[in-house]
Amino acid sequence: MSGLTKSFGPVRAVTDLGFTVEPGAVTGFLGPNGAGKTTTLRMVLGLITPDAGTATFDGAPYAALPDPVRTVGAVLETAFHPARSGRDHLRVYCRAAGLSPARADEVLTTVGLAAAGRRRAGGYSLGMRQRLALATALLGDPPVLVLDEPANGLDPEGILWLRGFLRHLAHDEGRTVLVSSHLLAEMEQTADRVVIVGAGRLVRQGSIAELRSGAHGAGTVLARSPEAGRLAAVLADAGLDPARDEDGVVTVTGSTPAEVGARAFAAGVELHELRAETTGLEDLYFRLTAGQEQFAAGSPTPTPEGAAR
Repeated sequence: MSGLTKSFGPVRAVTDLGFTVEPGAVTGFLGPNGAGKTTTLRMVLGLITPDAGTATFDGAPYAALPDPVRTVGAVLETAFHPARSGRDHLRVYCRAAGLSPARADEVLTTVGLAAAGRRRAGGYSLGMRQRLALATALLGDPPVLVLDEPANGLDPEGILWLRGFLRHLAHDEGRTVLVSSHLLAEMEQTADRVVIVGAGRLVRQGSIAELRSGAHGAGTVLARSPEAGRLAAVLADAGLDPARDEDGVVTVTGSTPAEVGARAFAAGVELHELRAETTGLEDLYFRLTAGQEQFAAGSPTPTPEGAAR
């Protein structure tokens, strides 16, 4: 996608947004509620017309795909007829898409709902409904999956299953998987790459390692020593930039544990701890978006059903 822009009255939901999602990886589309994620996905899937910009699948917009159900599978919401079984729900979609009814049973097995397929969807738990939604998206065996907040409301067991399933689809089957979420800590364990948005604008994209590097420079190392003062002096003499705190921890930016450890060993400095600093995706997000307003200046805050989600 490139240059996607959309306003709803005075509210600018998305502004000049563009990024590429690659096959064989899970790409997390991240940001808080109101960041423009759902509006973007609706433009990508042709449900909303952008004011500017384009979104394509291998060069073609969704509306121009000759057989969209076999190209893109999407989950934007989970809506089922409560009196219809999960199997019948899928068979209705098979009929509409010109697929064999047998495909319904195949995808029920894929998402672990084979035993519950003949039960009414109205009696499904939230986790089962999320699985049924994924089964619906997989009916056409599409190479691309677009999922909006699929982990919402799931219990820990359901989140663990979803994490493994999405990574299987991407890594083992080579599909392109785009997942929007505001659950940053969960996406850290699921996504290979992330696209972070705030107030409808691109904040940063790349692998989590790349984002960490951008937040900390070449790398940040923490070393704990009973000789913290001497360690800091040794590292400073080596041209590094150490910072010492009162607890005996020396922080070095722009280095590696191997380099700091080698300097300490050569100088005979005792170390009790040596590690690279790791920053969670949530911390990275707040660092990268520090100072940004959630909504465009002068724009009213949308309601929960508003368009600037």
